Amino acid sequence: MGTKGDKASTKGAVFAKAIVPRLESLGKVTMKGMFGGFGIFQDGKMFALVTSNAELFFKVDDSNRAQFTKAKSPQHGRMPYFRVPASVLKNNKKLVEWANTSVAVAHG
Repeated sequence: MGTKGDKASTKGAVFAKAIVPRLESLGKVTMKGMFGGFGIFQDGKMFALVTSNAELFFKVDDSNRAQFTKAKSPQHGRMPYFRVPASVLKNNKKLVEWANTSVAVAHG
C-alpha cells in the first residue's frame, strides 16, 4: 500500500482516520494498518486502502471500473484498487456512492 519498506506515516494515519467516519453510512467501517498504509473494511471485507502518502483507493472490478477509467484514476500497482478522484473526495455524497460500489465488489 505504501512503497516497499515504508512504515505507516502520520499523514496516512490522520487521513485514514478522517475517511472512516465519512463512510459510516455504509455500516461497520473499520481500518487496520497494513504494509505501510491502511486497509479500510466494511463488515470485515477490505474495500479501500489509504497509502502512506494519504491517497485513497477503492476496490474495482468490471462492475465499477468504467467510472474510474472515465475519471482517469490510476491503478495502485497491480492491485485491483484505483485512486479516488479529488472531485469525489470533496463531495461526501459522491464519496459514499463510489465507496458503496467498492463495498459490493469486496463482498462479491
